[in-house]
Amino acid sequence: MAKDPLAEAGLHYDELNKLRVLEPEVAQKTTELKEECKEFMDKIGQFQKIVGSLIKLVDELAKEAETEKMKAIGARNLLKSVAKQRESQQQQLQALITEKKMQLERYRIEYEALCKVEAEQNEFIDQFILQK
Repeated sequence: MAKDPLAEAGLHYDELNKLRVLEPEVAQKTTELKEECKEFMDKIGQFQKIVGSLIKLVDELAKEAETEKMKAIGARNLLKSVAKQRESQQQQLQALITEKKMQLERYRIEYEALCKVEAEQNEFIDQFILQK
């Protein structure tokens, strides 16, 4: 077979008998690579959309988690505050009970003193009536 002078010059005919610089096989592989690249880019675009929606979802979940965390912290602080208020109220009531017990003891002593005075006065009245 004789060598094609055009092939030696780097020129080739394709299936439509058009003059090409690339060999037909290389041109076909180039076209296939171009199509594969286009498909790959489409898949990358879809992947980016999926990843974007995933990131958006994760961000929303993170915001919700942060909100719930703040609510929990607020509830814990409120609970601590209520516990401190209850403890303070308990101390106040304990002090009031002690004060009332002291007052009761004073009233009891005063009552006993008044009973003694009454008994003395009744005795005096009885003696005064007997003297008359």
